[in-house]
Amino acid sequence: MTDAAALPGRPRGLVASGPATDRAVNVLAPNPSAMTLDGTNTWLLSEPGSGLAVVVDPGPLDEGHLRRVIDTAQELGKRIALTLLTHGHPDHAEGAGRFAELTGTHVRALDPALRLGEEGLGEGDVVAVGGLELRVVPTPGHTSDSLSFHLPADRAVLTGDTILGRGTTMVAHPDGRLGDYLDSLRRLRSLTVDDGVHTVLPGHGPVLEDAQGAVDYYLAHRASRLAQVETAVERGHRTAADVVAHVYADVHRSLWPAAELSVRAQLEYLRERGLI
Repeated sequence: MTDAAALPGRPRGLVASGPATDRAVNVLAPNPSAMTLDGTNTWLLSEPGSGLAVVVDPGPLDEGHLRRVIDTAQELGKRIALTLLTHGHPDHAEGAGRFAELTGTHVRALDPALRLGEEGLGEGDVVAVGGLELRVVPTPGHTSDSLSFHLPADRAVLTGDTILGRGTTMVAHPDGRLGDYLDSLRRLRSLTVDDGVHTVLPGHGPVLEDAQGAVDYYLAHRASRLAQVETAVERGHRTAADVVAHVYADVHRSLWPAAELSVRAQLEYLRERGLI
């Protein structure tokens, strides 16, 4: 068995509902799959001693899960005051409307179509609720509307699908763009250098204890895959499907459709730079 401490990002271990940092509690959604790993991590955030909480990514439209999030807050003596979204994929955002009904909260997101209330989210925004402070970090690439949330007091960052707790994420072409994604990874790395962030609270998978190690692994993995795609094209593999079969032979076939989206993004990136 591989020691978790030796894996990229030093994953904490099994994924489960419960406290992750002083201010973050996970409520794991019951939607495990090859794409969602153990399920969606719905994050309940609150300043110690405060009676107010923020929820990030209510998850799928699953009544039982949404009510478990509310019950967890109540058990901790918290009232949910605001809902935030990292991005609009259904496994993160489909339940947001119903959750807003149940909690009487507004939903803030980058995409206006996902908002409930007048306030959105954008670069430089600071979300402050009950003494809790979250800084909004745009991290497009997985999707155009992807955001991360920097939690300075815990030296942590909530990354949605930009960095996962296990494996790597896809660039959801055509909405997602590889150039944007690489820039976002570099921006997250700067948080580890300039702001001392060491913990990743991902949208799926276990908490990562080594944020910088996780980002470095992602950057190296992307560079390696990009070189493999470029070589595959040079050898005559012209379509995205052909490239996937050649480059992603080590990936389970159930994930090839997602891999094809990433390959399309990589091919676009290479063409834009005149490399193929």
